[in-house]
Amino acid sequence: MNTRKRLAAMRAAGAIQQSSEALPANPACVVGQGQRCQHALVDGELNRRLFEYENTVRGRFSPIVDTLKTLSAFQHELDFVSRAQRVAQDRLGYTLPESLLGEAWVSGLDLRALHSHCIFRSFRESVERADIDRASWVERMAINKAFLNECGYHTVDVSPCADGRLQGVLPFVMRIAPNDAVFNKAYAGALFDVEGDIADWSQRELARLSGAFPGWDNTNYLKIAVYHYSTSSPGDQGCAAHGSNDNKAVQAALGRLNELRLAIENTFGIGAAPDILLIGVDTDTDGIRVHIPDASGELNPQRYVDSIVLYRETIDMNADQARNAIETAVAASEQADGWARGQGGAPAGLRRLILRLLEANLSQIEYVIQHHAGRYSVIGHDEDFICAGEATNYVQLRNKFYYAHLDTVEEGAADMDVGIKIFTGLNIRHGLAAPVLVHFHYSSRVPGARERAVLRCKRVKAAILSRYAELTDKGLLHCQMAVSDHEGSERCVFVEDDIEEHGH
Repeated sequence: MNTRKRLAAMRAAGAIQQSSEALPANPACVVGQGQRCQHALVDGELNRRLFEYENTVRGRFSPIVDTLKTLSAFQHELDFVSRAQRVAQDRLGYTLPESLLGEAWVSGLDLRALHSHCIFRSFRESVERADIDRASWVERMAINKAFLNECGYHTVDVSPCADGRLQGVLPFVMRIAPNDAVFNKAYAGALFDVEGDIADWSQRELARLSGAFPGWDNTNYLKIAVYHYSTSSPGDQGCAAHGSNDNKAVQAALGRLNELRLAIENTFGIGAAPDILLIGVDTDTDGIRVHIPDASGELNPQRYVDSIVLYRETIDMNADQARNAIETAVAASEQADGWARGQGGAPAGLRRLILRLLEANLSQIEYVIQHHAGRYSVIGHDEDFICAGEATNYVQLRNKFYYAHLDTVEEGAADMDVGIKIFTGLNIRHGLAAPVLVHFHYSSRVPGARERAVLRCKRVKAAILSRYAELTDKGLLHCQMAVSDHEGSERCVFVEDDIEEHGH
């Protein structure tokens, strides 16, 4: 059993999770006599590259616990500091702060602080090496900027729930390549900020109208909201922001999408609103439900196509037959009657994107079959830290961190409280601290922007430490601050408390 699995087992008593051993067989495909679970539309080579990527990134975190246990075992020996640094460099690839090692002989190692430091340090290394780590798979993604433009979109703005299980929703679940046409902004319960999205839409539309980007003339803006659910344990492993009530999660995400469209049309006129799309993710299997819009762009919670069903029904087909089956399923959804009725089929460009999303997700379903026995062994939360402020999208991987979007702690209190509740089960009940990374972006094109971002980090950090003072006083919450430049090469650079307020 590897370190990550051991830590998961250690957490099992108090964490929000469930073992797959007690669950029924994988709903998409069960390997057996005459059944290989190899779909004709699956990109096996891309799956292989993504699995290497996942192992590379997780491999920076998996040695942390065993390394700290090793250090703890000889912390009172005379050569502890030098020996500890050799062990850390050998196993983790970096040395540890002397301030956390030098006094171990007096008061013992502060293992909580060391654990948080290693989590932050390993994440920063993953950010720094992000371009190298993803170089092998980014160009092979099923959906890239060129394809989005062909579908008629200059911008695709995705707002998944902040739940850590959706951290890999773009490259893994949806197979969308990271690019400057795609934005990923997560919010608890997929309850994105409508006013903030109006501002983002306005900025991109202004760039289109001003001719800043060639080829944008006849293209549109697409807003996607992504909710989630659990087919294995719907009563307690669904969206925490909606009390694991799947219907509430769907209605809330759809409500925000409709509010955005109405707000833009009320402000800028009929026809100005962006296209919208609603997608659900089964976080047990990474299968998706794509809700099919009608000809007027209206979405219906009852009108969707389920990729798990598609995988199961097309597993024995060749590529052409399977693609025809996907198109038939979408057409049947468009023509649905009763509660799922709509007014005609989806616009051509959006329909083309939906077909590609459903096909691409078949590869992720098979990825989970091949590498995670068809259903993740930990179907609940298993994040390493909380990211508060603005997310760093350089590392997108399931359950790497829980994200609390906020400008001020008061505004984002609900998201932070959910994060602390999650880490009470994952870490605090087992004696480990909750690591919180406070992160904000700035633009080096704007004079003084970096200094203001640093001050923003400090204000938010101080507010977090104050809000959770009891945990802070007990050493059960550790905060690190970092900033990233939208335009330059500075990514997730840590900001120390003793930096001058107007210095670098």
